[in-house]
Amino acid sequence: MGRPSRALLSREIIARAALELLDQEGPAALTMRTLAQRLGVRGASLYHHVASKDDLLDAASQLINEEIDLSPLEDPRWREGIAAYARGYRQVYLRHPNMIALVARRRVEAEKALLGYDALLAALIRAGCTPAEASEVAAAIDYLVLGSALETFTAGFTRSPDGYRPAYPALADSLDGAAGHPGGLRGLDDRGFELGLALVLDGLAARSPSRPG
Repeated sequence: MGRPSRALLSREIIARAALELLDQEGPAALTMRTLAQRLGVRGASLYHHVASKDDLLDAASQLINEEIDLSPLEDPRWREGIAAYARGYRQVYLRHPNMIALVARRRVEAEKALLGYDALLAALIRAGCTPAEASEVAAAIDYLVLGSALETFTAGFTRSPDGYRPAYPALADSLDGAAGHPGGLRGLDDRGFELGLALVLDGLAARSPSRPG
């Protein structure tokens, strides 16, 4: 029998399998043994391509960052470009929410992630930020995007608005009001993200009225 025409394993194949496992079963399910079983190989085979679980997470993070579209950051209209980038960034992590807790406090080493931060900071500097200010705004966007992708405000309230009366009248009134907006209660998470993004961009514009674009 001839040798296979391509390698059965590669760093990318292993990372994609890890990401799929995380998406389907969560962080607790990700072990090198489980991943090897999923790929139909012996555990030792994985270590020819990834040095450790940390290295595996770096590879999975690289795949996620490849999904983030950086092209909006080239828009000369800084506000529209940054808003479009932030929405796309959030959508990627809404598809992979189980990765957030694993990457939130990790060092940033994936090449695509570093390029993404560099592109965002360059866009903010072109928009008139000082480098120090750009780093603060980039951090605020990170908090907003990753926090909103990780947490759902809406799903925490399982009763109807009237179910919170009379003990929590402000909560009941607010949920009742939210239900009457486009998208209803189910759209509250998206509307909350959009409000937070608008406040960040409004604040940035207000700090420098002469900001270009």
